[in-house]
This record gives sequence, structure tokens and C-alpha cells, in this order.
Amino acid sequence: MSGNTKVKIGVLAIQGSFAEHCAHVRRAGGEAVEVRKAEQLSGCHGLIIPGGESTTMANICRRWNLFDSLRDFQAKGGAVWGTCAGLIFLAERINRGAKEGGQELLGGLDVTVDRNFFGSQIDSFETNLPCKIPGDDNGPFRAIFIRAPAILSVGDGVEVLGEYVLPAEKRAEIDDKALEKIIVAVKSKRLMATSFHPEITADTRWHKLFVEMAGDCEAYVGFGEDAVAKATASEIRLVDPGKLPVFVDSVFAGAAMD
Repeated sequence: MSGNTKVKIGVLAIQGSFAEHCAHVRRAGGEAVEVRKAEQLSGCHGLIIPGGESTTMANICRRWNLFDSLRDFQAKGGAVWGTCAGLIFLAERINRGAKEGGQELLGGLDVTVDRNFFGSQIDSFETNLPCKIPGDDNGPFRAIFIRAPAILSVGDGVEVLGEYVLPAEKRAEIDDKALEKIIVAVKSKRLMATSFHPEITADTRWHKLFVEMAGDCEAYVGFGEDAVAKATASEIRLVDPGKLPVFVDSVFAGAAMD
């Protein structure tokens, strides 16, 4: 890709904290575009699938005819990152917590997930998490888990970037008492997934990593420019949040904001 061209990242904007992801993409040096129509994937090098509720997300994608285009984007080499529910959406397998009757997934990431490993909304928490962010040695990441899934196993070629050591009280709750830690961040070629929410911290390292990943991908050309223009023109505009404020606590370690 030309050094004069910004990496264009689409953010699936049908649910969850898509505006926060867009703000962090810009802070990380990329161009962010909200994606609610398939045509808006055109020109994107990467796609972020935010948190939310994975079954609802799947239902909306099916109703809005997004699934085929999302799969085509992935198949043609676009980078994709799923956070929280986005991780479930990318997973090949749901081992526990799947909706009765199953749910449609985008798939592609060779992992098995537990959909509600960390419990309900009131079980949400924050922790300083050691992470293996490629090219980074700035210490732990302030990870925020909100009704989060966990990765139980990974296939060949899936790199583990983050693990969470279970506290004694959590180990007492689960069936597998021998389980000491679970996987919460992975990368596999052009795909990445995190159980936690980097977009609601002040730390832009994960977004910078994803912009770098997407920069190695060709822009998606699934639609012509006229289709993109029509999709943009017919869109109901949301209020532009600009550079959203991000909470910074006194124990947060080290990450800079632009």
C-alpha cells in the first residue's frame, strides 16, 4: 500500500461501542468508517467487529444482507478483529453458552469459545493483563471485561497474545477445577480477537497493532465507487462524536493518547 494512503478501517456499526473504536482507529493513525451497509466495506483494509450481543448482531447482519459481504471481505484477505461479542462472531466453535437452536457465526478463527465464561453484567471487572503485543514492551494492558467470553482452545497457527490467570473464587465456580488460566487474546494471520474492550481505555496499542495488520492487506473492491456513494448518500447520519473522551484512572500503566 502507498505510504501516502491512510489505512481504512471499517467498524461494524450496528451495535456496541463502534464510535469508541472509530475514535481509537483515528488515534492510531488510521481512517475509520462506520459500516452499516455492505457497500461501505469498499476500500477498507480491515474491519472491527465490536462488542454487543452476538445473537442480535447475527440477526441484524442476516436481515440487512451483510453476511455474504462480510465473508467475502474476509475471504479476499481483509484483516478482521473481533472484541468481546465480536470474538464469538469470529469463532469457529461455541462450546458452552450457545443459544438454543444455534446461532449463525461469521467464523474463520480456529478457536473454541465459552460464550458467557465470566458470567453476567454484574460480574464485569478490570485487571492489569500481561499481553504479548507484537513489537511492544510497554507492560501490561488495562483490560476491561464486560460479560465476556473466554477462549477454551485454539487450533494450529493461532498465536496466543493474552491469558488471564483465574482467581481462586472463579476456579471454585467452574466445573474444571484444574483450569488455572484462560485465553483472552489471539491472532491468526489476518484475524485477531480479544475478550476484553480496548476501545474504552486510554491505551491505543491494540488499535495500532490492528492498523498495522490491515496495512498489509489490499483494499476491498467488492463494490464499485458508485455503489459506495449511493450507500453513503442514503445513510441516516449519526451525531459525530469527534474525539471521544476516554476514562484514565490513576493506576493505568503507560499508554499514550494522541
